[in-house]
Amino acid sequence: MKKAACGGRLYYLLLVFAITAGSYAVYTYYNILKNKVYSLEDFGIQRIYSKNDYNNNGIDDYTDILLGARKDAENAPVYRSAYYAGGYPPEDEGVCTDTVWRAFLNAGYILRDLVDADVVINCDLYPNVNGTPDKNIDFRRVKNLKVFFDRYAESYTLDPYDIHQWQPGDIVIFGYDYCHIGIISDKRNKDGVAFLIHNSGQPLREENALIRWHNLHTITGHYRFENIPELLK
Repeated sequence: MKKAACGGRLYYLLLVFAITAGSYAVYTYYNILKNKVYSLEDFGIQRIYSKNDYNNNGIDDYTDILLGARKDAENAPVYRSAYYAGGYPPEDEGVCTDTVWRAFLNAGYILRDLVDADVVINCDLYPNVNGTPDKNIDFRRVKNLKVFFDRYAESYTLDPYDIHQWQPGDIVIFGYDYCHIGIISDKRNKDGVAFLIHNSGQPLREENALIRWHNLHTITGHYRFENIPELLK
């Protein structure tokens, strides 16, 4: 009888744990648990602004990139991975890389042209291209963006808890297979960790997800893009 009682109690505890864990995962995914949002200033972090205003709109490039990513997040395009003639998906469709080029476009940078120019010049550095550049898709592949930003952007910490090095408008890449990319928000969680603006098909596109994605896939790239290299102008 005692063994049966212990077995029943264990089953009950496991069931409660499974329900609790499942509920938390659902609540997190749909952002049902609303937490207080903090700013850089709350943690004594000085915000860094770009010295450049590439599109001459009175807003620095880092802020423009942030606002462009947020605009795409608010638009919440349907997650759809496809090849598009002309390169660009409709505004209501996209994947993680589309958030990035749309963010850059808001600052006046045409990321497709920049990546294509470097791919044509240095095709051997882009193994994902397989020797055949394709302007319609190369800029929408995270592996190619990893190579591009490694070459032309400033790299920073890969530790999401090193909160002072994460700035609004930074670019972050996840996975040793370079499976995901997003833009860093100006919002912070209670520990000072930056929010992530990205598209993986989730309901809320600007969210407290940097640690979650780091735990799942590991941050493998963190960049700040200052300006267009001379050889690509």
